[in-house]
This record gives sequence, structure tokens and C-alpha cells, in this order.
Amino acid sequence: MTNIRGRFSKPADKLAAEYTASLPIDQRLYKQDIAGSIAHVKMLAKQTIITQSDAKKIVGGLEAIRKEIEQGKFKFKAELEDIHMAIESRLIDKVGEVGRKLHTARSRNDQIALDIRLFTKEAIADTLKRIRTLQKTILDVAEANKDVAIPGHTHLQIAQPVLVAHHFLAYFEMLQRDYERFNDALKRVDVMPLGSGALAGVTYKIDREFVAKELGFSQVSRNSMDAVSDRDFVLEYEANAAIAMMHLSRLAEEIVIWSSAEFGYIELDDAYATGSSIMPQKKNPDIAELARGKTGRVYGNLVALLTIMKGLPLAYNSDMQEDKPGFFDTVDTLEATLTVFAGMLKTIKVKEENIRAALGRGYILATDVTDYLVKKGAAFRTAHEIVGKLVNYASEKGKNLEELDIKEYQKFSSLFGADVVKITIESALAARDTAGGTAPNQVRKALVAARRIVV
Repeated sequence: MTNIRGRFSKPADKLAAEYTASLPIDQRLYKQDIAGSIAHVKMLAKQTIITQSDAKKIVGGLEAIRKEIEQGKFKFKAELEDIHMAIESRLIDKVGEVGRKLHTARSRNDQIALDIRLFTKEAIADTLKRIRTLQKTILDVAEANKDVAIPGHTHLQIAQPVLVAHHFLAYFEMLQRDYERFNDALKRVDVMPLGSGALAGVTYKIDREFVAKELGFSQVSRNSMDAVSDRDFVLEYEANAAIAMMHLSRLAEEIVIWSSAEFGYIELDDAYATGSSIMPQKKNPDIAELARGKTGRVYGNLVALLTIMKGLPLAYNSDMQEDKPGFFDTVDTLEATLTVFAGMLKTIKVKEENIRAALGRGYILATDVTDYLVKKGAAFRTAHEIVGKLVNYASEKGKNLEELDIKEYQKFSSLFGADVVKITIESALAARDTAGGTAPNQVRKALVAARRIVV
């Protein structure tokens, strides 16, 4: 292999070598590393820094190494520090001395910056696809239940009726913001750092724009020191992922609550639930619970990298080697959670009978009765006070508001007329016919608009 210990008179301590090695983690970047090396060596030949013949041998060797890795035939040797050295060492084994020319006009500093940017671009593209898949699933669930009313809650207390579709469309909107954040982040990832060298640029007449075009970057970095020491794009992915996982965790919490015996709004498919080792009746929402737990780990990965980066002087420092474990974990966790949630939601059963029973609890129409009085001429605060007393009376009598007769209503206000009994779940929903509201008319429009977004 290339001897990068030429400055030193003795080999590294075994424990020190193991401590500094990143190969077990960054071997995941083999595709990006080989793609970057192929583009780089083509540029070297184009610029006559190496010969076309040498470039052909090197490219052939790199492509053969990629196949070895994909076929599981490549041996990742513990003594090789990172993916760059592992591939370069194998290249020299395969093509001989000419393989030593590969590293001309680059540093491992700009090489890893390139690899991680290529990986991040791919990760964002994949994440965007998975967000869209989950959004489509949410729309399918919403459309299948567009006429089903459900108690809306504040403070986890029954508040006002909403449509199931309206409730799920709230998560569609959260995911749409996640989609837009990741999509916007692409333009800051889409910067090609190779050619920055260790920190100051390189002394060869390279063509950075050629390499950028070969690798699908829209621009090259403007400052070599920033290029090799920047991990903002990783932080941005992790920050966006933390927000997305927060949204998924909120949805997970509702799945846990809604599937409980106390609520019983939904039932999870057996494929997305687990049993108890001791209680045979249990059907646990483990997928949702684990998503809540994994959200904390994603938060931790973001904070860890922020902490790593906060005190680093320019330019590259080995602390930055610790960017990848948490980043890879975040990518894997978010993508897996998006995918498993799509499967879980696709198979949930909405239990309308239980939901209808819940709509009869909690004096869910109290706000509509208040609005009734306001429309009859009462000041809102006065109406609010009247209905509060009315609810207290009904509670003491063990009745719902709709079970009170007109004489009972009129004990609290002469403004109540016989038409107060026309206030129903259906009328409450229909009354909220403002843009973004839960009225069936508005929800139908929202479903059509949302479907246009994900096509």
C-alpha cells in the first residue's frame, strides 16, 4: 500500500491504530469513493497530469474493486485506516505502481468531503421518495375515511369534532414541510469540494468543473479551507431529520393512544403489533413506541455533531472523523421509520363504532352552543359563561347537552330557542367552512390539493 508513514521512524502503536481507524464505519462510502476517484483520474488524464494509458488502467482497476466489494469478495483489512487507503491499497495490488498515481492532486481531506457530499445527495433523494410514499399512504387513509367524524383534542381532552381526514391531513402538512426542507438542503449539498487539497488548493492545473460535471454537481466550492472543514450539510440533514422524526413521533404517540383499549379508535394490523411474554391478551403498538424512542437517538446525533464542530479551528481536524457514525445512524433510522410507518398506516382499521361512542362524550358540542348564543345576540364571554354553567348542570344530571330539553336550556338563557336541538356533530362540522377548516367541503378541497402535490 501507499506508505503514508514515511515521516515516521516506527509503526503506529496497535491500540492507537485501532483507535484512529475509521474503516469499519466509512467502508459504507465505497461507491462514492470509487466514483470520485474515477472522475478524478479522468480529469488527471484530460489535463495531461497522467497519461491516458495510466488512467485507463486505474479506472479499470477501480471498477474491478467495486465489483469485488459488491460481490462480497473484497477483504477490508483492519490495518488499513480508512476506505480511501483500503481501495488504494487494493488498486496497487491489482494494477501495480501506476496505482500510486491515483492520489495525485488531492488529499484525503477533500476526498472524504467529496464522498460524504455524494452520500448526502443520495440520502436526501432517497429520503424525499420515502416522505412522498408516506404522504400518499396518509392520503389513502384520509380519503378512505373522509366522512368519518372523530373527537378532536386539546390537552388530550375532547374538544371539538373533526373529520378523520382532516386529522390525518395535518400530518400530511408536517411531512410536506419536511419534504421542502430536505429538498432545499440539496442546493447546499450540491457543491463539489475536490480540488481543495488538504486545505490550500493544489499546485496542479486541474479542471474542477470537469470533475463536478462528471459527478453531477452544479457548482464547485469557492474556498478550499471551508470546503474541507465544512459539515454544515450533514448538520442540516440531521436537523431536518430531527424535525421529521419529531413529526413521526407525534403520529406514533397518537397511534399508541388511539389503539389503546381506553380509546379504541383504531386497530393495528397483526403484522405491525407484538404480544406480551406473559399477558396473552396484549397487542402492543411496538413500532410506534420504538419510533418515539428512536427519535431521541436522532436528536442525540445532531447534538453530538454540533458539539464536535463547535470548537474546531480551520481547517480539517480528526474530530470530524466522528461525523459519520451518527449521520449514518440518522439516515438509516429516518428512512426505516418513514417506510415502516407507510406499511403500518396502510393496514390500520378505523373503528367507527367506538369513535361514534366517543363523540357522545366530553360535551363536544359546547363551543357550537356558545356560538349559537352569540349569533342570537349574546356577547361571546357572556355566552361562554352561560354554556359553562349549562355543561356543569348537565354533568350533574348525568346527561349530554343533546339530551337536555328546551326548558332546561332556557333556565340558563332566554335566547335559547327550539332550534338549539339542531346542533349536531354534522352541523358542527359543516359550520367550520373556512379555508383550512374541517368542514366536509373544505376537507374535500384539501384532499384534491394534497393529491396534486404528491403526483
